Amino acid sequence: MLLDTASMYFRAFYGVPEITGPDGTPVNAVRGLMDFISRLVDQYRPTDLVCCWDNDWRPQWRVDLLPSYKGHRVVEEVATAPDVEEVPDPLQVQVPIILEVLEAFGIRVIGADGYEADDVIGTLATGAGQPVDIVTGDRDLFQLVDDDADVRVLYIARGVGNHEQVTNDWVRSKYGVDAHQYADFATMRGDASDGLPGVPGVGEKTAATLLGRFGDMDGIIAAAQDPASDMGPGPRGKIKAAAEYLAVAPQVVAVARDLDLERGGWALPSCAADPERVADLAARYGLESPTQRLLAVLAG
Repeated sequence: MLLDTASMYFRAFYGVPEITGPDGTPVNAVRGLMDFISRLVDQYRPTDLVCCWDNDWRPQWRVDLLPSYKGHRVVEEVATAPDVEEVPDPLQVQVPIILEVLEAFGIRVIGADGYEADDVIGTLATGAGQPVDIVTGDRDLFQLVDDDADVRVLYIARGVGNHEQVTNDWVRSKYGVDAHQYADFATMRGDASDGLPGVPGVGEKTAATLLGRFGDMDGIIAAAQDPASDMGPGPRGKIKAAAEYLAVAPQVVAVARDLDLERGGWALPSCAADPERVADLAARYGLESPTQRLLAVLAG
């Protein structure tokens, strides 16, 4: 089970009422994430669990290709480190606590400098040699769904308790494309939340139709440039007009699958790695209830 950790703690922050620890520190995102993990582990009993981390939420190489990428979320651009993301202060102070809690429990956290959690997930899910569940509220990760390799997404957009199991049939029934086409589909459709403008005039229906006829982005671009192809004048003009965007956007949208990451050591712990530290954190931040729930679930 690969967790898109930031996706989960953002949802916990906005979905769990404001709670503070004994010293006044907000802890709703910490508590929510712990309970999300407890619920998912209890339901699915994974043999391995990884909290995938955004070491860089807006990698410079993606910005170099597409300057608008996540641009609206930037509070401050930093030349020598990841740009500062717009994060509410009450959530920002909880992120180090989340890392402390995960470490004390012995739950593996993996990130990669210069890459997003999506890229870590893509790499660990590819060639995993075992069934993989990816937990996220991010549609971009639908591109990793692979029925043959037993990789699916547990989509938490409507809440962890109301999540959907995303398979290729699910993607096809909702979007009219196969999961392996989803990245090209998203490239054409665009996504304002990620600063992806998309191809003007090409919505989901047209994008799905083009992929159904021409297979992938390379096939669509080739057909648009070929006067003898049977692509209609409307889509042809829109694809040709977006040539500059389409030359770079697919690389931005595609999740990396080949990072140099250590594999192994991900086993789901059956007890806390550091019981004293867990107890200390629980007392310091008022996390006794979610701590007991998580310990009970880990113990099976």
